[in-house]
Amino acid sequence: MTATPLPNSTPAAAPAPNRLRTLRNLILSQEGILLIVIIVVMVVVGASKPRFRAENNLLDIFQSEAYIAVAAVGMSILIISGNIDISVGSLVGVLAILSATLSVNGLPGWLCWLIPIGVSMIIGAINGFLVAYLRIPSIVVTLGMLSILKGGMIIILGGTTIINMQPDFFLSQWDWLNIPTPIWLMIFATIIGALWMRYSSTGRSIYAVGGNAEAARLSGINTRRITITAFVINGLCVGICAIMYATQLNSLQASPPVGLELRVITASVVGGVSILGGIGTVVGSTLAAILLSVIRSAMIFIDIPASWINAVRGSLILVTVLVDILRHRQMDRH
Repeated sequence: MTATPLPNSTPAAAPAPNRLRTLRNLILSQEGILLIVIIVVMVVVGASKPRFRAENNLLDIFQSEAYIAVAAVGMSILIISGNIDISVGSLVGVLAILSATLSVNGLPGWLCWLIPIGVSMIIGAINGFLVAYLRIPSIVVTLGMLSILKGGMIIILGGTTIINMQPDFFLSQWDWLNIPTPIWLMIFATIIGALWMRYSSTGRSIYAVGGNAEAARLSGINTRRITITAFVINGLCVGICAIMYATQLNSLQASPPVGLELRVITASVVGGVSILGGIGTVVGSTLAAILLSVIRSAMIFIDIPASWINAVRGSLILVTVLVDILRHRQMDRH
């Protein structure tokens, strides 16, 4: 009797992960493109202008937009949820004045930081309540808040200059390991925001609500709670941004920072956050803020008027939004 050979029962080896495909997807992602552009601009300008790559200038590039990047983390989360806040500039101005005034009146530095952050989160919660429960569009709510804050600041303070803050107030003038504090705050805010959005249930719910609020509601997500949470997180980031802004210099002008909300929204949108909601990362918004700072510094070194940065900002917004709309149309067709 002839023995029948047993079939080969050894399982076939699983195909190795396609590392080239993963690397290609990483390079072609919005974050990868932004990082490549940052490196290219720095290398090209640094080759012709060696002072551009000096340590002091590089630290200044990262530090000058750090507070914008922190605010862009909150703005990105808010836009991903399907909303927007155009009152950021006025709110930062009011909170900065509040923190400086508290310091002039003798409060310790940590209280001068925490109180404005708490106020900012409360204002965010109010905005979120009006949007979530009264169903007022977020652009209308925050436009009204912008007018209230800006008008109140002008009426009450009239553009005065605040000086004589306590020595322990100037957080942005400190450094750790020879790296300025604003850069550390930017790094921490980006890492915490990225991990929270990726791995927490609330972060994933924000993506769901921003992508399709009705489908999210039918799947059991409390869309009102998620909307308010997104506004509160945005308020937290705006509060931190205000403290970073207020503690940069030894005096503070009692007026809202000009164009700050445009810079924050630009960083978010250019960073890959879809203006239609549901898509984007906070890492992209931080890289976009750094890119804008690199471009501004490069323009100064190659003798292009700094006023052109506004044209660059506007062009980047238009191109990014156009690409985002075309991408959504392609997805809808498929």
